Amino acid sequence: MPGPGTLAPRSPLPSSCRWKLHIIRQLQQRDRRQKALFLDLVEAYHRLLEKSDLLAHITEKLPPEPPSELVHLPSGEEEKARPVLDSAQSPEDLRRKWEEEVDKVKLVCGEMAYQVVEKNMTLSSQDVMLEEQLGRLSALDARVHDLEETRQWLAEQVARQQDRIMEGKEAYDTLWAHTGHQEGALRQLEEEGRELVERLIQVKMQAAEDQNYCNERIERVKQARLSKELKKAMRRTVNISETLDPPNIVEAPAHKEELLEVETCEKRWKRPFRSASATSMTLARCMDVMKGLLDFRKRRGHSVSGTPEARYTSIPVCGVSCLPARAQDIQEAHRSEVNAVCFSSNSSLLATGGADRLIRLWNVVGGRLEADQMLEGAGGSVTSLEFEPSGCYLLAATYNKAAQLWKVGESQSKETLSGHTDKVTAAKFKLTRQQAVTGSRDRTVKEWDLNKVSCSRTIDGVSYCNDVVCGDHLIISGHNDQKIRFWDSRVPRCIQVIPVEGRVTSLSISSDQLHLLSCSRDDALKVIDLRANNIRQVFRADGFKCGSDWTKAVFSPDKNFALAGSADGGLYIWNLDSGKLETSLYGPHSVSINAVAWCCAGTHVVSVDQGKKAVLWS
Repeated sequence: MPGPGTLAPRSPLPSSCRWKLHIIRQLQQRDRRQKALFLDLVEAYHRLLEKSDLLAHITEKLPPEPPSELVHLPSGEEEKARPVLDSAQSPEDLRRKWEEEVDKVKLVCGEMAYQVVEKNMTLSSQDVMLEEQLGRLSALDARVHDLEETRQWLAEQVARQQDRIMEGKEAYDTLWAHTGHQEGALRQLEEEGRELVERLIQVKMQAAEDQNYCNERIERVKQARLSKELKKAMRRTVNISETLDPPNIVEAPAHKEELLEVETCEKRWKRPFRSASATSMTLARCMDVMKGLLDFRKRRGHSVSGTPEARYTSIPVCGVSCLPARAQDIQEAHRSEVNAVCFSSNSSLLATGGADRLIRLWNVVGGRLEADQMLEGAGGSVTSLEFEPSGCYLLAATYNKAAQLWKVGESQSKETLSGHTDKVTAAKFKLTRQQAVTGSRDRTVKEWDLNKVSCSRTIDGVSYCNDVVCGDHLIISGHNDQKIRFWDSRVPRCIQVIPVEGRVTSLSISSDQLHLLSCSRDDALKVIDLRANNIRQVFRADGFKCGSDWTKAVFSPDKNFALAGSADGGLYIWNLDSGKLETSLYGPHSVSINAVAWCCAGTHVVSVDQGKKAVLWS
């Protein structure tokens, strides 16, 4: 086995294992340093042993009695022993001194021997540690070898992945270029399609105008002919000898009476002269015929389908809206956040809807909210509410991909308008009876026939629809792509797009249908003139922040103010005439306000928030 200061010869290692040689050199240097420390001790120990042997040898040669002659020491030790012999007076003293010296030497030798033993033990432990270090070094060599193989394998994998990435990038660039060409072709086809649709609409309009012109010409010819015949009938003479039989004809419909009058006139044209009585009868009947013809034309001209569409009676608007100044009543309306609120047309009934899938009706009595009824059956969170203008029905949009219709006074849903594939965010009545419009996050707007409970039209809204409002033939939708789109029920495409600077959260149309109020996530309210289709005013205020994607803002009933709730629980009111903030109210709300409603009488305002509260302001 090699000594502690040397290592067994090893075969030359590769360049990648230079750090191993460095460790071995450090171990060798440490071994040499430790050995150098013990060399002086070993030499001193050897010298002590030699001195002890010399003293023992001298002691054995001393006689038992004092010698008469001096002891002759070896030449090498004579000089060393001379001082001792010279100083000795007697053999006993000399023996005693030598024994003391021997004891001291033995003590020192014992101590040195103990130190040597300790050093040997330390050296043995160092040898054991060296063996352990060599074992660990061998294990680390094996580990390094394994890791080197793993690194090479991973490098190969990385190289292959880089090759695949380069191939994928080239394919992606090719597909991107192809997609660009395809998008260009698609835009060109869309432009061509729009041009064709516009041409088709123009052709249809021209054909309709031509048909109307032909119909008008035919009507004018018929009227001219009838007028001419009537004038001829008035100029004809009547034979006075012929008596007129009293009319005993049974009354017939209006068009048959007209034919009978014309036949009577034709019969009287052949009489030789006329009398005053006959002429007056003829004139009276001619006037009746003309009146019947005019009435018939009116009936034809005012209706395309024969019966005019039934519309809601207009609701009187209050003269002046009262600005709210203080919170008059605070109610915990629902078990979770409240998303929607609206007043009925008579301003005495209030509806609230929340995330707890409930709709609650409240009576406004004496400046307080009194719970009246709870409507159940909503399949999800209620996001929008609207009363029918007559106040008999309530329409709600819910997160269960449907809108539901309730009759006021009944607790269960009357109808369910299902057909959307995602959450329904808005549901509104149209101005014509038994029609509604819904908007959804499935990027569609649907028109509904409530008589048949079926979808009459589906409009592709391109982006998430957050709210809708309806005019006469106009549908306006606010979308998540920061745009407001206008749709005509008679045209199959979007007729106008107005971009805004944030996601549209709500829309409110004025009572005269001339202005539109939008609220968006850029913390601004915008008033849009529907006659010019442009943004007329923009309202902002320090502290006002739109709290969610369904925050609602409304006009006052007299259209003099705009009202919205902020994320900090404040109620902000702007003056449309001055364009400035009129007032801001704080107090009951400590979280974001989701929706507000202003009663049609203009006396009360209700706000609901994410903390279950409904607050009545006056």
